Amino acid sequence: MELHLKITGGLLIILALVHIIFPKYFNWEKELRSLSLINRQMMIVHTIFIALTVFLMGLLCITSSNELTETSLGKKISLGLGIFWTIRLIVQFFGYSSELWKGKTFETVMHLFFSFLWLYISTVFWMIYFK
Repeated sequence: MELHLKITGGLLIILALVHIIFPKYFNWEKELRSLSLINRQMMIVHTIFIALTVFLMGLLCITSSNELTETSLGKKISLGLGIFWTIRLIVQFFGYSSELWKGKTFETVMHLFFSFLWLYISTVFWMIYFK
């Protein structure tokens, strides 16, 4: 399981770093212009903190894989992370409209990729907890 945790950690760090391109890729300068100042800034600040949290989760997986798999506290943390990423997996199907990806090749591939990513990450943490 430690290898899977290190893989998960690397994937989470990459995911966190991908957030850097969000403003340009999603054209936030134009798209967020119509929002009030507080909503625009909340969108940006929340994205930064989500990226930071995901980065720190990845770092935890890489640097503390043994502790996560072998200690009581580590198993409790893994339970929490398993719940977190399982909810993220559910949101992938019920939080986003299928209109965003259906019939669009790139978007469908991304939808499937992230569905499998959330499934993999969730499974790793659940397996640690139930081991």
